[in-house]
Amino acid sequence: MATLRLGDTAPDFTAESSVGTINLYSYLGDSWGILFSHPADFTPVCTTELGTAAKFKKEFDKRNVKMLALSVDGKDSHNEWIKDINETQNTEVNFPIIADEDRKVSDAYDMIHPKADDTFTVRSVFIIAPDKTIKLILTYPASTGRNFYELLRVIDSLQLTAYRKVATPANWKNGEKVVVSPSISTEEARTLFPKGVEEIKPYLRLTPDPSA
Repeated sequence: MATLRLGDTAPDFTAESSVGTINLYSYLGDSWGILFSHPADFTPVCTTELGTAAKFKKEFDKRNVKMLALSVDGKDSHNEWIKDINETQNTEVNFPIIADEDRKVSDAYDMIHPKADDTFTVRSVFIIAPDKTIKLILTYPASTGRNFYELLRVIDSLQLTAYRKVATPANWKNGEKVVVSPSISTEEARTLFPKGVEEIKPYLRLTPDPSA
């Protein structure tokens, strides 16, 4: 099995979920997607994560991002777990959880790392662009919950840099200055970015967020 890398096409799949049968490509349509896996149902860290994801759905919706969770447990188990998530996290799970009992999706996305656990999925995150290519891969150990503020920050960066000749610096947040792509000259940058270009070094130029 080949390891998925940035720029690869996200493997399509059809699987049962907490809301019925889902085909990945049909579900995403022209939207961005975020697929994240959980080691198992009825686990404490996962419960907090899925509750948090539900609370963040409006923010993902603003960015045209559709969410999909996954674990190796079955649909009936997912639906029972969702009741606990809603109760303990004071929310309503509002996105599908894929049932991957045969581990076909987990294997296609290399979500099972035998040296961590040979049956449960690690905490994988895949951000998928509208053209179905993978734009980000993150892998957390089972003991560490994800930071959804960071996932939103990364999506803001990916969406900004996908369509403009800029990159985002360390700790960048939406609306802050961005880095001019090294592939264009400062002269060209001043034309492309009328808000101004600050040249710190010939290879390090900053400009106000062009989307702000």
